[in-house]
Amino acid sequence: MLFPRMKPTILLAGFTIPTHELFVFLGALAGAIVFGAETRRRELSDERLLWIIAGTLMFGALGAKLATVWRYVAVSGDTSLGGMLLRGGRSILGGLAGAYVGAHLTKRLVGYPRKTGDLFAPAVALGMAIGRVGCFLSEQVGTPTTMPWGLRLSDETLARIPNCSYCVPGVALHPSFLYEIAFHLTMFVALLFYFRPRVTVEGDLFKIYLLAYAVFRFFVEFVRGNVVMWHGLSGSQLFLVPSTILLVAYFLRGRARGHDERLHFGETPA
Repeated sequence: MLFPRMKPTILLAGFTIPTHELFVFLGALAGAIVFGAETRRRELSDERLLWIIAGTLMFGALGAKLATVWRYVAVSGDTSLGGMLLRGGRSILGGLAGAYVGAHLTKRLVGYPRKTGDLFAPAVALGMAIGRVGCFLSEQVGTPTTMPWGLRLSDETLARIPNCSYCVPGVALHPSFLYEIAFHLTMFVALLFYFRPRVTVEGDLFKIYLLAYAVFRFFVEFVRGNVVMWHGLSGSQLFLVPSTILLVAYFLRGRARGHDERLHFGETPA
């Protein structure tokens, strides 16, 4: 996330609310509702799940902030804690990583033995789709494009985007956040109606979502307009490369383990 000069706001019931924060809250609320529906469908009523949710949200927020601290300090020169917390950016990838760590740590702390990824997967997908609406309305949308769906921003919107040489009147930009919204909504439906009935290993539903998002996000980064850090790749892409390798290795290892088990019981490979 960039550090805009002036954050857009929405007037709601007489209160002025930052646009980005409003949609992040709505996304978290929608995710919580889906999470609750999944726990009821699976007949899980363990109150420790509430602590896991709290830990996941707390570490997710912390991870989202920590992932952009270095960039905020480098751009602004402000090393104050208040500046980093109030004016610094947030990273969705940092938030996902923090939430993943938070879920594991909280489960250990409260002694919850089961995996919870299957409960979180559709909730996170829907929450991300809604939260990205706030990003679309408040951040740099993407790089220049000649595609007919490219967006031409108003002078007022362009004035909020710092350090962007091509963010000028008349230049069409990729609506990269709309691509993300479409992806997360598609994954929300796919997780519920296609993958969920087919997943046989507890926790794999969330890993499927993470792998799909890692691959999608790697390629969409090329039209996001984020700062290039090494050999044409952004910081997000450099983070995604090892993450994707680990996820692919996990599924390949699981497939090989299943293959070995079939051979052990006398089945011949297809």
